[in-house]
Amino acid sequence: MRLDDHVFYDCATAPSPRRSRMFIAEKGIELETVQVDLRTGEHLQPPYRKLNPRCTVPALKLPDGTVLGDTASIARYLEEVCAEPPLMGRTPVEKALVAEWNARAEMEGLMAAADALRNSSPALKGRALPGPEGYEQIPALAERGRKRMAVFMSVLDTRLQDVPWLAGDAFSNADITAFIFVEFAAWVKIRPEADMSALREWQEAIRARPSASA
Repeated sequence: MRLDDHVFYDCATAPSPRRSRMFIAEKGIELETVQVDLRTGEHLQPPYRKLNPRCTVPALKLPDGTVLGDTASIARYLEEVCAEPPLMGRTPVEKALVAEWNARAEMEGLMAAADALRNSSPALKGRALPGPEGYEQIPALAERGRKRMAVFMSVLDTRLQDVPWLAGDAFSNADITAFIFVEFAAWVKIRPEADMSALREWQEAIRARPSASA
């Protein structure tokens, strides 16, 4: 499916845009893409700041000029304009479970990983939080983030011992978000333990999907 007059603002090296790229790939959607170089601070410069005042990627510009500047809003929009395959559930229960596990993967996983990386990397000194404002690093948050990541790895493994996918029988947006967390966690050397077989098998199953290389 080709979405004309839509522009996706991406950064090939960042985890958040990868979430949207996987969602787009799973839907079989094609759209114009523009790369935003975070390493050079392009996202903080006036042209991109005017487009997305949050100075974050990804962003999706719609034909009417509306700019969606968050993975959640981008996913919600694309689910509405391209219903198949559904990635946010079909039944009320499935939809609720996708929403729950997606939120947990964000709060307990990705935010913890971001704390660990952004509060410890020399390259992010003065940039401990994304967005237009600069914030100093807090080393204690990095350590707490690593501990939270390890705990959430265990939570995921326990859940996946009972179901093939986080929301049940169908692959969903929650699996994309949690997968990005597990992949991102490796950046700070946090990986599934050797005995977390359910989590490891789930990770490899997603790595085998074409969308994982998007």
